[in-house]
Amino acid sequence: MKKTPGSSKAGPPRRVLVIDVGGSHVKFRIGARGKVSRFDSGLEMTAEQMATGVTKAVSQASYDAVSIGYPGLVFHNRITADPHNLGAGWVGFDFEQVFGKPVRVINDATMQAMGSYEGGRMLFLGLGTGLGATLIVDGVLEPMELGHMPYRKGRTYEDYVGERGRLRLGTKRWRKVVREVVDQLSRVLEVDYVVVGGGNSKRLKNLAENERLGDNDNAFAGGLRLWESAGHPLRMASKRVE
Repeated sequence: MKKTPGSSKAGPPRRVLVIDVGGSHVKFRIGARGKVSRFDSGLEMTAEQMATGVTKAVSQASYDAVSIGYPGLVFHNRITADPHNLGAGWVGFDFEQVFGKPVRVINDATMQAMGSYEGGRMLFLGLGTGLGATLIVDGVLEPMELGHMPYRKGRTYEDYVGERGRLRLGTKRWRKVVREVVDQLSRVLEVDYVVVGGGNSKRLKNLAENERLGDNDNAFAGGLRLWESAGHPLRMASKRVE
Protein backbone atom coordinates (compact mmCIF):
# COMPACT_ATOMS: atom_id res chain seq x y z
CA MET A 1 0.00 0.00 0.00
CA LYS A 2 1.29 3.43 -0.89
CA LYS A 3 2.15 5.51 2.13
CA THR A 4 0.12 8.68 2.61
CA PRO A 5 2.36 11.78 2.65
CA GLY A 6 3.46 12.49 6.18
CA SER A 7 1.64 9.48 7.67
CA SER A 8 2.93 7.46 10.59
CA LYS A 9 1.93 4.18 12.26
CA ALA A 10 2.96 5.67 15.61
CA GLY A 11 -0.04 8.02 15.65
CA PRO A 12 -0.24 11.82 15.42
CA PRO A 13 3.03 13.69 16.04
CA ARG A 14 3.38 15.32 19.44
CA ARG A 15 5.01 18.60 18.35
CA VAL A 16 3.81 20.18 15.11
CA LEU A 17 5.47 23.22 13.55
CA VAL A 18 2.66 25.17 11.86
CA ILE A 19 3.62 27.70 9.18
CA ASP A 20 1.08 30.19 7.82
CA VAL A 21 2.42 31.68 4.57
CA GLY A 22 0.82 34.97 3.57
CA GLY A 23 1.37 37.64 0.98
CA SER A 24 2.75 40.06 3.60
CA HIS A 25 4.13 37.85 6.38
CA VAL A 26 5.13 34.30 7.24
CA LYS A 27 3.93 33.33 10.72
CA PHE A 28 4.88 30.13 12.53
CA ARG A 29 4.42 28.42 15.87
CA ILE A 30 5.17 25.05 17.47
CA GLY A 31 2.24 23.36 19.19
CA ALA A 32 -0.98 24.84 20.53
CA ARG A 33 0.51 27.48 22.80
CA GLY A 34 3.98 28.20 21.49
CA LYS A 35 5.22 31.69 20.73
CA VAL A 36 4.18 33.05 17.33
CA SER A 37 7.14 34.26 15.27
CA ARG A 38 7.03 36.07 11.93
CA PHE A 39 8.99 37.67 9.17
CA ASP A 40 8.08 39.64 6.03
CA SER A 41 7.22 37.78 2.80
CA GLY A 42 6.29 39.80 -0.31
CA LEU A 43 6.24 39.46 -4.07
CA GLU A 44 9.81 38.17 -4.39
CA MET A 45 9.84 35.52 -1.65
CA THR A 46 10.62 32.02 -2.95
CA ALA A 47 9.87 28.69 -1.29
CA GLU A 48 13.53 28.31 -0.38
CA GLN A 49 13.63 31.74 1.25
CA MET A 50 10.52 30.92 3.27
CA ALA A 51 11.89 27.59 4.46
CA THR A 52 15.28 29.09 5.28
CA GLY A 53 13.67 31.91 7.26
CA VAL A 54 11.80 29.40 9.43
CA THR A 55 14.67 26.94 9.92
CA LYS A 56 16.95 29.76 11.03
CA ALA A 57 14.50 30.54 13.82
CA VAL A 58 13.60 27.04 15.06
CA SER A 59 15.67 23.97 15.82
CA GLN A 60 14.86 20.77 13.92
CA ALA A 61 14.93 18.96 17.26
CA SER A 62 12.04 21.10 18.55
CA TYR A 63 9.33 19.65 16.26
CA ASP A 64 8.21 16.25 14.94
CA ALA A 65 6.18 17.29 11.89
CA VAL A 66 5.31 20.37 9.85
CA SER A 67 2.05 21.88 8.54
CA ILE A 68 2.24 24.56 5.85
CA GLY A 69 -0.65 26.80 4.86
CA TYR A 70 0.12 27.91 1.30
CA PRO A 71 -1.65 30.80 -0.54
CA GLY A 72 -2.38 28.92 -3.75
CA LEU A 73 -3.42 25.65 -5.34
CA VAL A 74 -2.59 22.46 -3.43
CA PHE A 75 -3.66 19.00 -4.60
CA HIS A 76 -2.98 15.84 -2.57
CA ASN A 77 -0.26 17.46 -0.48
CA ARG A 78 1.46 18.94 -3.55
CA ILE A 79 1.69 22.57 -4.59
CA THR A 80 0.43 22.73 -8.17
CA ALA A 81 0.96 26.40 -9.08
CA ASP A 82 3.17 29.24 -7.95
CA PRO A 83 1.30 31.87 -5.90
CA HIS A 84 0.03 35.16 -7.31
CA ASN A 85 1.37 37.23 -4.41
CA LEU A 86 4.79 35.66 -3.79
CA GLY A 87 7.88 34.70 -5.79
CA ALA A 88 8.48 31.56 -7.87
CA GLY A 89 9.95 28.15 -7.11
CA TRP A 90 7.16 26.63 -5.01
CA VAL A 91 6.02 23.84 -7.34
CA GLY A 92 8.06 20.70 -6.68
CA PHE A 93 10.02 22.21 -3.79
CA ASP A 94 11.15 19.50 -1.34
CA PHE A 95 10.02 20.86 2.03
CA GLU A 96 10.69 17.55 3.81
CA GLN A 97 14.34 17.69 2.85
CA VAL A 98 14.73 21.20 4.25
CA PHE A 99 12.74 20.69 7.44
CA GLY A 100 13.96 17.14 8.01
CA LYS A 101 10.53 15.94 9.17
CA PRO A 102 7.21 14.85 7.58
CA VAL A 103 5.38 17.80 5.99
CA ARG A 104 1.74 18.35 5.08
CA VAL A 105 0.81 21.24 2.81
CA ILE A 106 -2.68 22.68 2.44
CA ASN A 107 -4.19 25.90 1.10
CA ASP A 108 -3.82 28.65 3.71
CA ALA A 109 -7.51 29.56 3.73
CA THR A 110 -8.38 25.89 4.16
CA MET A 111 -6.00 25.60 7.12
CA GLN A 112 -7.63 28.57 8.84
CA ALA A 113 -11.07 27.21 7.96
CA MET A 114 -10.19 23.89 9.60
CA GLY A 115 -9.34 25.71 12.80
CA SER A 116 -12.57 27.75 12.66
CA TYR A 117 -15.00 24.93 11.92
CA GLU A 118 -17.70 24.04 14.46
CA GLY A 119 -19.97 21.79 12.41
CA GLY A 120 -22.64 22.14 9.72
CA ARG A 121 -22.15 24.06 6.47
CA MET A 122 -19.50 26.75 6.88
CA LEU A 123 -18.00 29.17 4.38
CA PHE A 124 -14.63 30.65 5.25
CA LEU A 125 -13.45 33.79 3.47
CA GLY A 126 -9.94 35.11 4.05
CA LEU A 127 -9.55 38.83 3.37
CA GLY A 128 -5.86 39.56 3.01
CA THR A 129 -3.50 40.32 0.18
CA GLY A 130 -5.91 38.28 -1.95
CA LEU A 131 -9.09 36.32 -1.23
CA GLY A 132 -9.01 32.80 0.15
CA ALA A 133 -12.13 30.65 0.34
CA THR A 134 -13.05 27.23 1.69
CA LEU A 135 -16.39 25.48 2.07
CA ILE A 136 -16.82 22.78 4.73
CA VAL A 137 -19.99 20.69 4.62
CA ASP A 138 -20.55 18.25 7.49
CA GLY A 139 -16.81 17.88 7.94
CA VAL A 140 -15.93 17.49 4.26
CA LEU A 141 -13.46 20.14 3.04
CA GLU A 142 -13.72 21.81 -0.35
CA PRO A 143 -11.00 24.41 -1.03
CA MET A 144 -12.11 26.94 -3.64
CA GLU A 145 -10.20 29.38 -5.84
CA LEU A 146 -12.99 31.96 -5.90
CA GLY A 147 -10.55 34.85 -5.70
CA HIS A 148 -9.48 34.47 -9.33
CA MET A 149 -12.98 34.08 -10.78
CA PRO A 150 -14.45 37.00 -12.78
CA TYR A 151 -16.59 39.32 -10.66
CA ARG A 152 -17.38 42.54 -12.56
CA LYS A 153 -15.94 44.95 -15.15
CA GLY A 154 -13.27 42.48 -16.22
CA ARG A 155 -11.89 42.19 -12.69
CA THR A 156 -11.84 39.22 -10.32
CA TYR A 157 -13.27 38.84 -6.83
CA GLU A 158 -9.74 39.30 -5.49
CA ASP A 159 -9.35 42.55 -7.43
CA TYR A 160 -12.28 43.94 -5.48
CA VAL A 161 -12.07 42.47 -1.96
CA GLY A 162 -8.33 41.81 -1.72
CA GLU A 163 -5.87 44.45 -0.53
CA ARG A 164 -5.40 45.90 -4.02
CA GLY A 165 -9.15 46.44 -4.22
CA ARG A 166 -9.24 48.17 -0.84
CA LEU A 167 -6.46 50.54 -1.86
CA ARG A 168 -8.15 51.29 -5.20
CA LEU A 169 -11.67 51.75 -3.84
CA GLY A 170 -10.93 53.19 -0.43
CA THR A 171 -11.91 51.36 2.76
CA LYS A 172 -15.49 52.69 2.88
CA ARG A 173 -16.41 51.51 -0.63
CA TRP A 174 -14.41 48.32 -0.11
CA ARG A 175 -16.58 47.44 2.90
CA LYS A 176 -19.71 47.75 0.74
CA VAL A 177 -18.26 45.41 -1.89
CA VAL A 178 -17.24 42.90 0.78
CA ARG A 179 -20.82 43.03 2.12
CA GLU A 180 -22.18 42.27 -1.37
CA VAL A 181 -19.73 39.42 -1.94
CA VAL A 182 -20.37 37.77 1.42
CA ASP A 183 -24.15 38.01 0.97
CA GLN A 184 -23.95 36.64 -2.56
CA LEU A 185 -21.74 33.66 -1.71
CA SER A 186 -23.68 32.86 1.45
CA ARG A 187 -26.94 32.63 -0.50
CA VAL A 188 -25.55 30.71 -3.46
CA LEU A 189 -23.73 28.13 -1.32
CA GLU A 190 -26.60 27.88 1.22
CA VAL A 191 -24.32 27.89 4.25
CA ASP A 192 -25.28 27.90 7.92
CA TYR A 193 -22.65 30.45 8.83
CA VAL A 194 -19.72 32.43 7.45
CA VAL A 195 -16.35 33.00 9.09
CA VAL A 196 -14.48 36.03 7.77
CA GLY A 197 -10.76 35.89 8.54
CA GLY A 198 -7.54 37.29 7.18
CA GLY A 199 -5.68 40.47 8.04
CA ASN A 200 -8.31 42.82 6.59
CA SER A 201 -11.27 41.26 8.43
CA LYS A 202 -10.58 43.67 11.31
CA ARG A 203 -11.53 46.55 8.99
CA LEU A 204 -15.16 45.38 8.76
CA LYS A 205 -17.72 47.13 10.93
CA ASN A 206 -20.97 45.19 10.60
CA LEU A 207 -21.57 41.45 10.39
CA ALA A 208 -24.83 39.58 9.84
CA GLU A 209 -26.31 37.29 12.47
CA ASN A 210 -24.83 34.17 10.88
CA GLU A 211 -21.36 35.69 10.43
CA ARG A 212 -18.38 36.00 12.73
CA LEU A 213 -14.82 37.19 12.52
CA GLY A 214 -12.07 34.64 12.36
CA ASP A 215 -9.06 34.60 14.63
CA ASN A 216 -5.42 34.45 13.53
CA ASP A 217 -4.88 31.59 15.94
CA ASN A 218 -7.39 29.51 13.96
CA ALA A 219 -4.75 28.95 11.28
CA PHE A 220 -2.49 27.38 13.89
CA ALA A 221 -5.37 25.30 15.27
CA GLY A 222 -6.06 24.10 11.72
CA GLY A 223 -2.42 23.19 11.23
CA LEU A 224 -2.60 20.96 14.31
CA ARG A 225 -5.88 19.48 13.13
CA LEU A 226 -4.18 18.58 9.85
CA TRP A 227 -2.25 15.88 11.72
CA GLU A 228 -5.19 14.41 13.67
CA SER A 229 -5.76 11.64 11.12
CA ALA A 230 -3.26 9.07 9.88
CA GLY A 231 -4.05 10.08 6.29
CA HIS A 232 -4.45 13.50 4.73
CA PRO A 233 -7.86 14.62 6.09
CA LEU A 234 -10.94 14.65 3.89
CA ARG A 235 -13.34 14.58 6.83
CA MET A 236 -13.21 16.27 10.20
CA ALA A 237 -14.96 16.07 13.53
CA SER A 238 -16.90 19.18 14.52
CA LYS A 239 -14.85 19.93 17.64
CA ARG A 240 -11.92 22.24 16.97
CA VAL A 241 -8.42 21.77 18.36
CA GLU A 242 -7.58 23.98 21.35
